[in-house]
Amino acid sequence: MPASLPPSLKQPPLALTFILGALATFAPFAIDMYLAGFAQIATSLNTDIHHVQLSVSAFFFGLAIGQLLYGPLIDRVGRRVPLLIGITVFSISSLLLIVAPNISVFIGLRFIQALGGCAGIIIGRAIIHDLFEQREAARTLSLMMMVQGVGPIVAPVLGSYLVVIANWQAIFIFLTGFALLCLLMVLAKVPETLTPEHRQKRTLREIFSIFAHLLTQPSFIFPTLVGSFMLSNMFTFIAGSPYVFMELYGVAQTHYGWLFAANAAGMLINGQLNRALLKKFLPYQIMAIALAVNLFSALILVALTDSGSLWLLILPLFFCLSLGPLIMANAVAIAMSKHRTYLGMASSLVGILQYAFAGMVTVCISLFHNGTAYPMTLFILLGSVLAAGMFALGWRAIKS
Repeated sequence: MPASLPPSLKQPPLALTFILGALATFAPFAIDMYLAGFAQIATSLNTDIHHVQLSVSAFFFGLAIGQLLYGPLIDRVGRRVPLLIGITVFSISSLLLIVAPNISVFIGLRFIQALGGCAGIIIGRAIIHDLFEQREAARTLSLMMMVQGVGPIVAPVLGSYLVVIANWQAIFIFLTGFALLCLLMVLAKVPETLTPEHRQKRTLREIFSIFAHLLTQPSFIFPTLVGSFMLSNMFTFIAGSPYVFMELYGVAQTHYGWLFAANAAGMLINGQLNRALLKKFLPYQIMAIALAVNLFSALILVALTDSGSLWLLILPLFFCLSLGPLIMANAVAIAMSKHRTYLGMASSLVGILQYAFAGMVTVCISLFHNGTAYPMTLFILLGSVLAAGMFALGWRAIKS
């Protein structure tokens, strides 16, 4: 642990990691909980499911743009205040979504909700790298992703039951309450980890210059792209699975939640596996094996897309998605640990690229909708190929 550990840190790192993990669940809760309610939302707002899908894309673009704003801000004023502002914006927009009069307002509010919700993701990464070096940061990020992974397990199941028992508005009531609870935890437990003497006040020109510098550094851009393409697979599944599972295969809303949760449980298990493996192996070594298995699974997934069997689709899909922590946590740790001078900016750029790609693939899923599972499975294969390709191209920079 670096000597710059702030004196304000009183609780053990495990407690801090748990809180940061809870904040990082804002995005999976806000996305996964309402998937089963697409039909209800469409009916309530006098639109169709494909327009409701655009609210997923709006959320992803909000996550990307929000991280562009938070990166320079948290290097300038510290971590804690922007985090509190982000949680507040998320809670207020979640409440307003309940009374959205039409789909256009609903989509706009989802964008604002994402602007607030992304604070926990980017600031959590920066706090961890304030405190730990590369390997310990990777282990801590894996633990945070395990806590974060509870979100995708619980969210679709809870969301599907709320939709059946109450209505889609109940989902956003829950999100409002959850955000307020997290706000109280941050106020009580999360310290400022960037001391005033380490804060950096930069002009707009300097900010874009640093972004340009990072984008040209192989040690940053290649692992970041590997993680971004891998994350895009998860969001391809998020955008495509409601139609594939519930419309194409006739899975009930409540059963859809459990199928979705199974993939998230796999991510949770692999997050713990990554922490154990990092005791013996370097991050890039783990990534290499996980990327190979992921690519093989994606090829099998596409080959079985037209089999007509839901189970033959679910099994390779499970391997494609559950390997995420073995790739993404290590990719982020490598990218950021080599550029500690610009932690906030680096964390911001990681998030921008991740959620920009996520936003693009969710739009593509809607645009290429053809009544089959192929748009979802082919875009998952594309993400796997690109992730493996970026790893191969950046091999020397990633392992150095």
